[in-house]
Amino acid sequence: MNKYLLSSLCLLVVNSAHADDTAPSLMLPAATITAPEIDAESIDLKTATTAGSRLNLSSLETPASVESLTGAQIRARGDSSVQDAVTRTTGISFTGSPGNGGSAYSARGFVGEGSVMQLYDGTRMYSGAGTVTFPVDDWSVERIDVLRGPASVLYGEGATGAVINVIPKKPFSGEIENHIRVGYGSYDRQQQALDSGGSLTDTLSYRLNINHTQSNGWIDHGDSENTFISAALRWQATDDLAFTLSHDYGDQEPQNDFGVPLINGRYHKGLRDKNYNVSDAKLHYNDQWTRLNSEWRINDNLTATNELYYLKAQRRWQNAENHAWDEASQTLLRGGYFSIKHEQEQVGDRQTFALSHDLFGLKSKTLVGMDYNRIHFNLHSNSPYHDVDADGQPIDLYHPDRGQWQSASPYRDQFTTTTQQFSLFAENRTELTDQLSLVTGVRRDMVHLDRDDFSVDNLTTRSDRSLSANSWKVGLVYELTPDTSVYAQQATSVDGVGGLISLSQNQQNFGLAHARQTEVGFKQLFWDQRGEWTLAAYHIVKKDLLTTDPADFTRTLQVGEQSSKGLEASLDLQLPHRWQLQANAAIVRAQYDKFDQGGVSLKGNRPAEVPRRTANLWLSKAVTDDVNAGAGVRYVDARYADVANTAVLPSYTVVDATVSWKALPKTTLGLRVNNLFNRQYALSQYNDGQQWIMGEPRSVFVTADYTF
Repeated sequence: MNKYLLSSLCLLVVNSAHADDTAPSLMLPAATITAPEIDAESIDLKTATTAGSRLNLSSLETPASVESLTGAQIRARGDSSVQDAVTRTTGISFTGSPGNGGSAYSARGFVGEGSVMQLYDGTRMYSGAGTVTFPVDDWSVERIDVLRGPASVLYGEGATGAVINVIPKKPFSGEIENHIRVGYGSYDRQQQALDSGGSLTDTLSYRLNINHTQSNGWIDHGDSENTFISAALRWQATDDLAFTLSHDYGDQEPQNDFGVPLINGRYHKGLRDKNYNVSDAKLHYNDQWTRLNSEWRINDNLTATNELYYLKAQRRWQNAENHAWDEASQTLLRGGYFSIKHEQEQVGDRQTFALSHDLFGLKSKTLVGMDYNRIHFNLHSNSPYHDVDADGQPIDLYHPDRGQWQSASPYRDQFTTTTQQFSLFAENRTELTDQLSLVTGVRRDMVHLDRDDFSVDNLTTRSDRSLSANSWKVGLVYELTPDTSVYAQQATSVDGVGGLISLSQNQQNFGLAHARQTEVGFKQLFWDQRGEWTLAAYHIVKKDLLTTDPADFTRTLQVGEQSSKGLEASLDLQLPHRWQLQANAAIVRAQYDKFDQGGVSLKGNRPAEVPRRTANLWLSKAVTDDVNAGAGVRYVDARYADVANTAVLPSYTVVDATVSWKALPKTTLGLRVNNLFNRQYALSQYNDGQQWIMGEPRSVFVTADYTF
């Protein structure tokens, strides 16, 4: 979608709104089932969270570490993506690269799409070959909920470190409200966005969000262009029954950057804006989610929900990804000519029933449910990725000849898989006393994978594997006062030894990895609920990792073990004179307890891309009724770039700042500056730390928002 089409849509909404100025207002019935209004800005420990439970519990009632960000808060801070926003939460750091979709995280010592799960409105697209490319856009976000620690009992395999649930803006009842934004900034960055919602009739309401961004990029040949659409139509069939049909679309061509090569093991500042990729490089993600959600209040104590969905993703890479400095010849060698395509389709359904009842005379709430997914995944590539120049193509360090993509291996179909997943799950919260509650959960997952591998000679090799796992959680919450609670819990999780829907024939010989966490914590609202703080301590042990046999490193054994333990704290204060402070900090001690690679024991080593310490701070002030200003600091400790702990990514501290001015009753102007002090820092890495993916230099972005 180009900017002209977006402008036309915006004008259409404007004209529609003006045409309705003289129309009679809608008489809306009071409905038992309601949708949230536009951008609720207030979330505290007493707000129900979606990530920690399906029982509609608040953070104070949940025996786990949960954290929420509102969409308004995210946009006020100037975060331009879901990833920017999430990494301001406690203990979450970014590990993304073009190779994994640019959306991977580290949490509690565990890294990647296989251990940190991402949901969209409670629904998960299974990671294809370690890649997740949706959600990214934060314009359409109503809220982001984060649950730290194992969550397989809620969402299945692949959730040992954390679960991130991105909740989109929903249809709401009432007069139609529209919000238009245009923005321009450094590197010719542009934005045109629309948010529109409200009632169409007394039973129909809608929400439409469109966001288009493009930029020339801060590296050479770093152009990017992204379009996101989120549309939903809600029908309030009766006071107790509602249906919502939604479609979300994301088309991304992000900045194609595989990082800056290290020279003799060192970073050179003059190379930050160099691009060593080929001229016909490709990096393109397209995601589409269609969902039908129903909510039925059967009676005062029993509710049912169902979500039927069809998810589709297409991803394309064609790049020269590896840039290594050869010390002997003092030359930069380019290689890793990879051409890869993913085609993924997922059909699923989730049904739940929630019942409020008495259990042996005690107040209780129980939820039972099931979900089913059928995933088809196709991978095309030029594997085994033999380069034309086997030793690497020499290129000039400062004036690289971009050249064309080439490979000695043909691009072809590699394999296709069909995965069927079925689960049964249940949760319960029982109030043992007025102050003490017990929260439990169980889940049974069953997965069957069929895989066809295609050879160069068009021969097909078939394999299949069935896997199953049980997960559970049990936690106690003690309410010291209505605003203070302490908790303790144990929870388990399971992770695949590779991407579940892309398990190779060799990986199919192994089962799932298992993890268990013990956690204790404290949560409190104080100072007349103008402040809140949380503290958590945890210990996680994950077993059944794949490791090489120390006696024969050509063999793989499933006996590896990894653990982490840490402390996390957060603080939110509404200070006098309209100041507000949010801060968090985390420290984690993660290590391999039993792990070998290539015949070498890595016991005691820290997993790659896990910082020992992280911290965030945001300070804001309402200067006047019309002027708001804020500034924030991110700190990420040094990380190892490889499991051998030989390559190090330095720590970094980055400062961002924003200011907004309500110039007219319906018009707000905004200014944000990212990386205020223009720090040069490694955000993540590629090629085992030989390439640093750098953070964006200082940039300025100006916005104009108009509501009507």
